[in-house]
Amino acid sequence: MCGIFGVFIKKESDYNSEFIVKVLSNIALQSQARGKDSSGLSFIDYNNNTINVFKGAISISRLMKSVELKDFNASYQPSQLVEKGYPYSVIGHARLVTNGSQLHNINNQPVIKDGIIGIHNGIIVNVDELWAEASELERHYAIDTEILLALIRNYLVHGDNLQVSLSNTMRQIYGTVSTALLFNDRLKAVLATNNGSLYVLKNQKDFIVFASEEYFLHQLDSAVNLKRIIGDFDIEQILPNSGLIIDLLTIDCLKFNFDQTNSDFKEDLINEKLKILAHEVNGGTKQEVVLDINKIHLHPAAKTESKLLQNNYSQINTLSRCTKCLLPETFPFIFYDERGVCNYCNNYKPKNHEEPISRLLELVEPYRKTDNKPDCLVPFSGGRDSTYTLHLIKNVLKLNPIAFTYDWGMVTDLGRRNIARVCGKLGVENIIVSADIHWKRKNINKNIRAWLKNPDLGMIPLFMAGDKYFFYYTDKIKKQTGINLNIWGINPLENTDFKVGFCGIKPDFNKKRIYSLNILSQLKLMNHVAKNMLITPSYFNISIFDTLGSFASRYMAPKKDYYHMFDYYPWNEKEIEEVIIKEYKWETAIDTRTTWRIGDGTAGFYNYVYYTVAGFSEYDTFRSNQIREGMLTREEGLKLIEEENQPRYASIKWYLDIINLDFASTIKRINSIPKLYM
Repeated sequence: MCGIFGVFIKKESDYNSEFIVKVLSNIALQSQARGKDSSGLSFIDYNNNTINVFKGAISISRLMKSVELKDFNASYQPSQLVEKGYPYSVIGHARLVTNGSQLHNINNQPVIKDGIIGIHNGIIVNVDELWAEASELERHYAIDTEILLALIRNYLVHGDNLQVSLSNTMRQIYGTVSTALLFNDRLKAVLATNNGSLYVLKNQKDFIVFASEEYFLHQLDSAVNLKRIIGDFDIEQILPNSGLIIDLLTIDCLKFNFDQTNSDFKEDLINEKLKILAHEVNGGTKQEVVLDINKIHLHPAAKTESKLLQNNYSQINTLSRCTKCLLPETFPFIFYDERGVCNYCNNYKPKNHEEPISRLLELVEPYRKTDNKPDCLVPFSGGRDSTYTLHLIKNVLKLNPIAFTYDWGMVTDLGRRNIARVCGKLGVENIIVSADIHWKRKNINKNIRAWLKNPDLGMIPLFMAGDKYFFYYTDKIKKQTGINLNIWGINPLENTDFKVGFCGIKPDFNKKRIYSLNILSQLKLMNHVAKNMLITPSYFNISIFDTLGSFASRYMAPKKDYYHMFDYYPWNEKEIEEVIIKEYKWETAIDTRTTWRIGDGTAGFYNYVYYTVAGFSEYDTFRSNQIREGMLTREEGLKLIEEENQPRYASIKWYLDIINLDFASTIKRINSIPKLYM
C-alpha cells in the first residue's frame, strides 16, 4: 500500500536539469501521501552503464534531501545525460510498510532481484504459496515484491519474451500489484497493474511521467507549467490486468494484457549488462518495530502475559439483563419495564433493508459514466461490510468504483491483506491516504497514559479519534478525482450509543445515522471531555489538535451525494461471510471466530476495557440489535457474546506494542479499575 512514480525522458531532448529535477521532486512529494515509512529511487546512468538505487527507512522528502543523493546528483546532471544521447530514467517509491520491516533495508524498495529492479504498490497475499510452488527459486527477503521479480526472471531465463513473462507471472498472483520495473540486460521499462492503480502522463515525442493516482499528475501539470514546456499531453489509466512496455531509447510504448499467453514481441538484449549499485540511506533509524499480529501468539511470553487478562464471566453472568435482548443493568441510561424489557428494545425502530435495491439503482443512475471512467468512491477499511459493499457496487450496481482507504496506523496487516485480496480480484483501483502513522501512534500513547491515571469510560473514544479523518479525506478524494457519488458500507446495526452514554448523553432513538449527534449532545460531549482534561492535565498534549480535527470531521463535515448500501440492501451476516471468504479468500483472525472488526487494531483493546469494567462490549450491543431485527434468538446471542467477549490476547498485545505501552503494567492497571458490577 504505497505510492510509486517515475520519469522517462528520451535522449537528445532539450529539457534543462532544473525542470527535470523539479518534475521528479514534485511527483515524489505528492506520492508521499501514500506512505512515509520508507522510500527509494532508482536511476539508470547509461553514460556509466550503472543503475543506482538509493533507499532507506526514511520518507521520500528526507531521501531527496539526503547527502548521498545530493552527491550523486552533483555528477548526474539530467540535461547533460540527454544531450550526450542517453535517456533519463528514474523510478521511485514511497512506502507504507506491509510485508517486511522497513528497518531492514533489504525489505525497502526498490527491490533488486536477479538483475531486475522493481517497485511495487500492493500486497501479494499468496506469496508463501508461490515460493513453495517455485521451489527451485531462492528466497532472500521478507518483502513480497521479491517473488514478483523472481518469477519474471525465471520465465525470461526459460525462453519467454518480456511480454509473456510478465503476463504469466501476473496471472499467478493473488492480491494487488501495481509495479514499475527496470532491467540490467534490456533497455526497457515495464508498468503493469492488476487493479488499475497506475496512471501515465505522456506527450507525443519524448516525455513520460507515471504515478499511482491521476490527481498527482494533474497537480504536476499545474506545479511546473508542464504544458508550456513539453507541449500537449494525455493522462491515461493503465487499466486493470494490463501494462506497458516502454522502450527507454525511443519512449515508444507497447500495451499488453495479462491474458496473452504468446506474442511476437521482439526485444534485443544489451551487449554489456548494467552494473547495479545499491546505496543505503539511513537518515536516522526509527526505533519502532513492525509487528505481525499473526505471530504474536507464538512469542515465548505469550502464555505468561495472556494469563494477566481477566475474564470475569461468572460475575458478569449474574447481572440482570433485558429479557428480550442482551443488554445488562450496567448499560448507560437503561431501565426495564414490568416485563423486564429494556427501553432500548421498546424504542427500537427496524433499520435493516429500509428500501429496495432498485431504489438505489435509480438514485445512482445520474452518476453513472459510460466512458470507462470511475464513477463512485467507496470508503474501504478492508472490513467485512465495506468488502461486501464493494462487491455489490461492482456486481449488482455495475458501477466503476475507486476504493479509498485511510490508514491512520491502526489498520492491521490482516486488514491490508484483505484489502489487497478484494481490490485485486475485482480489478478496483485503491487510493490510499497514509497519515503520519508514527505521530498518530504517539498521540494514542499519550492519551492512554493520561487515561490510566484517572480512568473514565466516557473518554475511551479519544483513543480512536485519529481515524475519524476518514470523513474528511473522503470528501477531499471526491474533489481530487471529480467523483461525486459516495457509497458507504456502514452497518446500521453497529450502533454503540453507550460510548457517549458514559459521558452522560442520553440515547437518541430517532437519529438517522449511527455516527450522528445533535448539537446539544455535542456540547455535552465536549463538556465531559473538558472536565476530564482539567482533572488530568496529561490530556493536554500534542494530540489535542488531532482530536479537535477528528471531532469536526465526524460531526461537522458536509456529506453530499452520499448513500449507504445497507439502507437498500438487506444486511445478512451469513451471506456476507460466505461471499467474502469463499469468493475473495478473505483472511480471518487467529484470536477470535468473529469476522467483525478484525482488521481494526484498536477493537480488541477497547472492548477488553469495556467488558472488564462495565460487563459488556460492542458485541453485546451488536448482537442485541440482531435480536431486535429477528436475525438471532436471544439464546443464540448469549452464546455468541460469551465467546466473543473472550480477551483477544494477540490483538491486545499487538496494539500495546505498536503504541509502545508495556503490556503487563497496562493490563494490571485496567484490571484494578472498580467494576460496575461488583
